[in-house]
Amino acid sequence: MSQGAESSNISTLIVDDEELAREELSYLLKDFAEIEVLQTASNGLEAIRAIQELEPELVFLDVQMPGLDGLGVIAKLREKGGPLPHFVLTTAFDQYAVEAFRLQALDYLLKPIERDRLAESVGRAKRALEEKPSNEKAADAPKTAAQRTKLLVRANNRNLIVDAQDLIYATIDDGTITVVTSHFEGQSNYRTIEELQSNLDPELFWRVHRSFLVNINKIREVIPWFKSSFQLKMDDKKQTEIPVSRIQTRRLRTLLKI
Repeated sequence: MSQGAESSNISTLIVDDEELAREELSYLLKDFAEIEVLQTASNGLEAIRAIQELEPELVFLDVQMPGLDGLGVIAKLREKGGPLPHFVLTTAFDQYAVEAFRLQALDYLLKPIERDRLAESVGRAKRALEEKPSNEKAADAPKTAAQRTKLLVRANNRNLIVDAQDLIYATIDDGTITVVTSHFEGQSNYRTIEELQSNLDPELFWRVHRSFLVNINKIREVIPWFKSSFQLKMDDKKQTEIPVSRIQTRRLRTLLKI
């Protein structure tokens, strides 16, 4: 398969607490060349971890699961912020249709899932993702604040002012944003990556992953990674390698003509 074909695949996660249901849906999806099933998950907590780590574009999500159910998964992800995949809710009962509509789910499938009906869901996902690039720039670089040319970074118990263009990358872990510059690293006083991004030049700073914001002028090397993805080697002292999410891989291919 060519790189162009691979990049058009819809990265997909299947979530269901019943093993037979996961296997059946995986089997049905093999008939759709545009679908690439990355992984399956058997409960809500596994689903959240997989969505955050893999950043799939499409999730087939069982509504009724013990513990954290499908609706709870969506609620938790919205609380955490950041981009969300498209969700197709699956269930043996039609009583959740209104809730699916309220949550803006892409589709709602009743079990047992029929192939023709599944084809409609796949078609909807394909159309939704094809429409996304026109809005991608605005979504990836929210302009909710005036662009700043200076940033406050706390390092070694000092509050340092740095030029925004000296920022190599920023990453968030457990609610703390670490900023790496040409000369040092420290903590930002922003609460989220989205908030930091909205204060910076969208032409210069790119959200390549849920947890990483990079300065495109500080990318030293683009490294091919598994399953047609990439990592970026940055121009800091450690030459940090940063993953590019599957969604942003499409933009990387376009920017660099890969």
